Amino acid sequence: MEELSNQTSASTYTVREKVDIAWNHFAEVKGVDEKKQFKCLHCGVSYKGGGINRMKQHLAGVKGNIAACKKVPHDVRYQMQENLKEILRKKMAVARWFFYCCIPFNALTSVYAPKIIDVIVAIGPGYKLPSYHNMRVNLLRDCKEECRLLIDSYRKTWKDTGYTLMTDGWTDSRSRTLINFLIYCPRGVAFLKSVDASDITKDATTLCSLFAEVVEWVGPESVVQIVTDNAANYKKAGQLLHERFNNIYWSPYAAHCMNLILKDIGSMPLIEDLAKKASKLTFFCYNHIFILAWLKKRPGWKEIVRPGATRFPTTFITLKSVHEHHHDLQALITSKFFVDSKISKTSKGKEVVSIILDLKFWDNCLIISKILGPLIRMLRIVDSDEKPSLGYLYDVMYRARKTIKVMFRNVKRSYKPFTTIIKRRRDTQLRQGIHAASYFVNPHFQYDRENYCQKPGILQGLVELIGNKDICSKPTLVMNEVRLFRYDLESFGKPIALTMAKEMQPDEWWKMFGSSAPNLLKVAIKILSQTSSSSVCERNWSVFEQIYSKRRNYLEHQRLNDLVYVRYNLNLKNRYDLTLNLYTSVNLSIMYNFNIKLFIHFLGFNLKKEIMIL
Repeated sequence: MEELSNQTSASTYTVREKVDIAWNHFAEVKGVDEKKQFKCLHCGVSYKGGGINRMKQHLAGVKGNIAACKKVPHDVRYQMQENLKEILRKKMAVARWFFYCCIPFNALTSVYAPKIIDVIVAIGPGYKLPSYHNMRVNLLRDCKEECRLLIDSYRKTWKDTGYTLMTDGWTDSRSRTLINFLIYCPRGVAFLKSVDASDITKDATTLCSLFAEVVEWVGPESVVQIVTDNAANYKKAGQLLHERFNNIYWSPYAAHCMNLILKDIGSMPLIEDLAKKASKLTFFCYNHIFILAWLKKRPGWKEIVRPGATRFPTTFITLKSVHEHHHDLQALITSKFFVDSKISKTSKGKEVVSIILDLKFWDNCLIISKILGPLIRMLRIVDSDEKPSLGYLYDVMYRARKTIKVMFRNVKRSYKPFTTIIKRRRDTQLRQGIHAASYFVNPHFQYDRENYCQKPGILQGLVELIGNKDICSKPTLVMNEVRLFRYDLESFGKPIALTMAKEMQPDEWWKMFGSSAPNLLKVAIKILSQTSSSSVCERNWSVFEQIYSKRRNYLEHQRLNDLVYVRYNLNLKNRYDLTLNLYTSVNLSIMYNFNIKLFIHFLGFNLKKEIMIL
C-alpha cells in the first residue's frame, strides 16, 4: 500500500514538472555552489529555491517573495496571473471545507494529508468523495481490518520477545473514568481497547478481574509484565494477577516514580528557594518586552526554559537553563541600558539585581543541575516508547545514588538528603525482581566491570525469575549457561561481542552472540524486550477526547470503539515508522559523561556547607 502511494507521489510530481506552464519560461541551472537554481528565459536572472510556484510569481509580477520580471511579454504575465488565481481558488475550496467543518489546522501536517492529495491528483477530474454511509460503515470496517492485520504482524514476534500489557486510567472532560489497554513489543505499540470503568469499584479484586479478562482475550502465554499506575489498589491488583498467571509480573510506571523523586527533591527548602528565585528571574525577563528584546540581541541567545506547573523535571531544567544565561543576565544589570531604566529603581528590579549578584545562587543552580542531570536524562529514556528500557532501570537508580555520593566527596550529611529520597522511592515502588534480572542479563552493564553493581539482590532477582517454571522450563540448564555469560566464555567471549555490548540494543545483542546459551537467551530476550512505562497512553488522551465527545454520540457504541481502535493504532504506527531503530543501544554516555573531579574541585567547601543545611 505504501509503495503504491510512494509511486503515485513520484509519478504525480513528474507529471507536474512536464505539464506546468511555467517550465516553458525557466531553465534549471547550477550555481557556483553546485546547488540548483532557476534561470528566467526572459530577463536572464537566476534565483535560488522556492520552486516553480515562486518563479511563476516572478513572471506574474506578484510582489513579496520575489522580484517581478521586467522583460516578460504581457500575454505571458496575464497567463501566469490567471494560473495563480486558479491555484488560489482551489486552495480556498479546501480552506472553506476546513473552516466550515471545524477541521483542526494540524490535519494538514498529518502524514496522510499529502497522500490523499497525490491519490486524487493521480485519479484526475471526476473523482468523487466516499459517501457518508460508505465512510462510517464499509471504509471504517476495512481500515479496522488493516489495523488488525498490523497487530497480527506483531503477534508473530510475541512468542520470542514477549510483550508488555500497558494500562492507563484517566478521567475525560465528562468525568468518565476510562482505562486504556495497549500492548508493547519491540516491533511497536498496539491499542487493544478502552474500558469505561465509571460504574465499577476500583478495588484490587475488581481491577484484577478486569486485567485478567484482557489477558485471556489476547492470550496469557506471551505476556511478560503488566505496567500500571503506582496506586496501592493497582499494585495489589498486579500482585493478584501474578498469583493467577505466574508468568506475568507487575511493574509500576517508571516515569511516574522518577517524577515523584524529582517532586520530593524539589520540595527540599534550598531547592524550593532556588526555584522561586529562578522563576522571578524568568518572569521578570519575559514580562518586560524591552528587557527581553535587549537579551535577544546577545550573541548565541536561546530562550530560557520556564518552570511548568505540573511537570516536576521542568524545575531543574529551568535551574540549568537560568545558569546557562547567567553571563547574559549579569551583563544586563550592569549595562547602561538597564541602570538608566525606570524598572531598575523599582522593588522588583532591585530584587532581581540582588539575585543575579548572589554568587551562591549561581553555584547552587549548577550543583543541583549536575546532581539531577542523570535522573532527568533517564526520565527521558523511560518516558519514551521508542526502545525497550526495562534493562536500564536498576542501573540508573544505582548509578544516580553513587554519582551523588561522589559529587559530595562521600560526606554523608551532604548527600544523605538526596540519596534517602531516591532509595525510599526505589524500595517502595521500583524494587522489582524483574528489574534486577534484566540488569544482570544486560550486556551493557554485565561487561562494564568497573561500574557493575555487585549487590546480592541482583542475583536474587535472577534466581527467582529462573525458578519460575512458567517462564523457564529448564532452570538447571539456564543456571549453567549463566556462568558462561557472566564470565564471558564461548560465544560471549568473542572480541566483537564485548565491543558490541555497549553499541547494540541488548535484546538484539543476545540474538547475535547468545548461541552458547540457548535457554538463557530465550529468558534474556523476553525481559530485555520490554518497556518500563506507559507514557504513550498519556500522549494519546487527545485521541479519546476527540472521539468520545457529545458531538459524536450518534455513533453506535461498537462503531465508536472501532473509530478509537483505528485512530489510535494509525497514530501509533506513524510514530514508529518515523522513530523506531532496533539496533542502536540507549546512549548512556550522555547521562554520566562529565568531569566529576573537575566539578568537585569547583564545588569547594563553602558550597558544600550550603547543601549540608538541608
